[in-house]
Amino acid sequence: MTVIAVVSAGLSQPSSTRLLADRLAEAAGRHLAGPAENTEIRVIELRGLAVDIANNLVTGFPSPALKEALETVERADGLIAVTPIFTASYSGLFKSFFDVLDNTALQGTPVLIAATGGTARHSLALEHALRPMFTYLRAVVVPTAVYAASEDWGATSGDGLASRVDRAAGELAALLSGAPAKRPAEEKLIPFEQQLAALRPFTTG
Repeated sequence: MTVIAVVSAGLSQPSSTRLLADRLAEAAGRHLAGPAENTEIRVIELRGLAVDIANNLVTGFPSPALKEALETVERADGLIAVTPIFTASYSGLFKSFFDVLDNTALQGTPVLIAATGGTARHSLALEHALRPMFTYLRAVVVPTAVYAASEDWGATSGDGLASRVDRAAGELAALLSGAPAKRPAEEKLIPFEQQLAALRPFTTG
């Protein structure tokens, strides 16, 4: 079974962020569908965990509900992460959730990043904020990031929202179908002095 965790940081109800998350999850499941493929989607709404996340930042201990959400992300084969954009970056709630997640939990995990906002001017936040964060966490971020501005929900052009959703979901599904097993969190660290000693002096003939 392939498990995809979906993290939605929408604050309102109903939420365009959750709507985009659901569309991405549905598209990924469709791309993974097959006689030998069984996909389970597990959605995490950060809105209901806001107080628990804040308490965890202060105390260092997660509540049972937050612990379950963190474990869902840690154990998932893939992740879809969607945030609203505020002041040209991800929301504080979104960032705080990944701050309390173990920083090795996403190592080698395929991740699809997406965001919503009122204007297309904020679309680059996916590239200058979200992608670097997940790269730092050593996740494998799919090439296509999906941004949905208010006007995108009714777009009918060839490269509209539906097309971007399908393309990104297909990239995530491809990684999940052919991805090797996730690497263990532990890495063997070679002391810097030892690495220097192994270098041979450069000489010219």
